[in-house]
Amino acid sequence: MSVWNKITDFLTTLNSGGIVRSISSMFDPDNWLPGGKDAAFTLALVALMAKMAAADGIVTNSEIATFKSIVKIPKESEKQIDRIFDLAQQDVAGYQSYAKKIARLFSDNPKTLERVLESLFEIASADGMIHEDELIYLKNISDIFGFSEVKFEQISSIFIVENSEIDPYMVLGLSADVSDENLKKTYKKLLQEHHPDKMMANNIPKEMLALTNAKMSAINVAYKSLKKIRNL
Repeated sequence: MSVWNKITDFLTTLNSGGIVRSISSMFDPDNWLPGGKDAAFTLALVALMAKMAAADGIVTNSEIATFKSIVKIPKESEKQIDRIFDLAQQDVAGYQSYAKKIARLFSDNPKTLERVLESLFEIASADGMIHEDELIYLKNISDIFGFSEVKFEQISSIFIVENSEIDPYMVLGLSADVSDENLKKTYKKLLQEHHPDKMMANNIPKEMLALTNAKMSAINVAYKSLKKIRNL
């Protein structure tokens, strides 16, 4: 049985007892583990993304479309997941619980946590800009995941890399005094690390693989910019 079938069965069971009465149980990440780790992660991710969309007070169609482009939901599960998304996006309250749940589930896999944060940045930037309240939301989740200030800045720069004021060195996680040789080595290493096959080998959940192209694009844009600056 797929993770989506397990989630659908779980939500159907809750709904049979009345959606209003069951809502607190549904959104308590310390009490539900339907179908194991993958299902629990997926539900927590959906809730986090929904609350990310609501962080600036307005949930836009572009944010919903971005959510659905990242999390590939099979048609038979769309109704149930849409219901969860709608309920979760009513306000941002409680998002820390979902972030902590995901942090616990993947405490030994920081690459997955990085992918989750990137997915939330993707939703935040879907309407063309990242608002102050959204940035606070993202920073709080980054802190819960245990990322440093430098790591947070590096991830955030990926989603505004086309802005001429963004430092391409930051995107690659390098300082401006890096040698040409180490620049090239880092670029090749990042391409290898973020290749879809490598992501799968590192047990990155399938829901997170949709962000690979965006990450690779940002890395390529930054490197291309530095090649031009350095006449490489």
